[in-house]
Amino acid sequence: MLKKVLLVVSTLGLMNFAFANNISGTWQQIDDKTGAPKAIIEISKEPNNTFTGKIIKITPRPGYTPQKSCNKCPAPYKNQPILGMEIIKGLKQVNGTNNYEQGRIIDPLSGKIYDAKVRLNSSAKRLTIRASIGVSVLGRNQTWIRLD
Repeated sequence: MLKKVLLVVSTLGLMNFAFANNISGTWQQIDDKTGAPKAIIEISKEPNNTFTGKIIKITPRPGYTPQKSCNKCPAPYKNQPILGMEIIKGLKQVNGTNNYEQGRIIDPLSGKIYDAKVRLNSSAKRLTIRASIGVSVLGRNQTWIRLD
């Protein structure tokens, strides 16, 4: 009986670990320049095993009037509302790791599209987003905090 209980508990623990290492969920985007919360992003796993992320809420900040649409963005993002915009596309998990690569991320305020790499920390509570154009060394990092 004890062996059965231990087997069930260990299986549930492994299942929980497998789910914790997935970046799907709701994340608070933190501005890398000011440290202030910017938006809430929902990341989802697509049927083709890539991950996408869309803005589901713009975080209010004192003295800041949020931009309503992506004015400087290239097609198909041009003049699209920022709220609901899919800003991350194509992230693929690197097998056996907490790293995700080959994605693209758009900054709706500047209209620039960057290559994106993501690393999920060991507690599955923080994402480090590395956005760059061409050479990763010249990019920027943002940290996002899991909300769910």
